[in-house]
Formats: sequence, structure tokens, C-alpha cells
Amino acid sequence: MKRRERTRQLIELGGLIAKAELVELTGDDRAVILGLLVEAAARLRGTDREQALTLWRRRGMRAFSDRLDC
Repeated sequence: MKRRERTRQLIELGGLIAKAELVELTGDDRAVILGLLVEAAARLRGTDREQALTLWRRRGMRAFSDRLDC
């Protein structure tokens, strides 16, 4: 991946963290945010991967549409 594309990807991913209100909810505790992400990654390596993806995808799509309605 080229440097510019990688930078854009990282900015967009940071935006998702902000949209989920994780910065405010954790008091900008980056160790907590990383812990949440590590926990999600562990779940995706487990046997309930597909169920987790389905649940999180639905919640994410709902969150995107809720933001558009504002």
C-alpha cells in the first residue's frame, strides 16, 4: 500500500473510533481503546467469528444511518 493510501486509511479508522464515541467514553485512555480492539480481534479469531461480524456489521450500518439522519 502506498504511503498516501495508508495515511488516508489510518485517518478514516481514527474517525471510526471518534464516531463510536470511544474517545469520550474512555476519557481518551488509549490503553483502554487498544484493549477493546484487541478483545474484538480475539473474538474474531474464535468460533463465533461469523456471528460477531454479523452483529457488529448491523450495529455499524445502523450507526452510519443514524449519523446521516441528524
